[in-house]
Amino acid sequence: MSYGTGTRSGLTFTSKELFDLGLAWVTLSVAFALLLNRSAAGIRIEGLLETTALCFVTAGVAFLLHELAHKVVAIHFGQVAEFRADYQMLFLAIMSALVGFLFAAPGAVYHRGRITVRENGLISLAGPLTNHGLALLFLPLLLFGPGVLGRVGQLGVWINLFLAAFNMIPFGPLDGKSVWNWNKAVFVAVFVPSILVAGYVVLFVGLR
Repeated sequence: MSYGTGTRSGLTFTSKELFDLGLAWVTLSVAFALLLNRSAAGIRIEGLLETTALCFVTAGVAFLLHELAHKVVAIHFGQVAEFRADYQMLFLAIMSALVGFLFAAPGAVYHRGRITVRENGLISLAGPLTNHGLALLFLPLLLFGPGVLGRVGQLGVWINLFLAAFNMIPFGPLDGKSVWNWNKAVFVAVFVPSILVAGYVVLFVGLR
């Protein structure tokens, strides 16, 4: 997620930014693990540690590269950009996962400086498109079947498509609103495939 509020700066990170990225990585990974290990009777403890470890690789990487993509493109357009975690949203991610739905908005790359609607749309689009690319990279691992690598591929594809679709919702500070305001055809081209393929993975491939 990105949010526009300068001079051009390089790709550098403050200690606060690194802390927020790390905290959001851990929290979102745990939230996905809780969601995936939830049943009608509650959270299944069996396998939770293994699922959490897998989510650190899949959800963690999906989140981190999503946010870095926003930052890199924002800097390219001359913005001053920095990720900030939203601690209330981190708490909400854990709580929502416990009840069966993950509200995955752990923070945002805030950027400032003069910018056009198109440039702002491209900054926002960078995150979801990165998730699409990562889903394609995880896809070949599905060939390894039900083992660890196959499981990583399965989660990597679904989590990246989930994050792309969720962030493309055209509401509030989510990426989709900026993309929608810039180019509705691009919005549809990114949002619809994310929803359809993520739904297909859940319904016909499974995640457990």
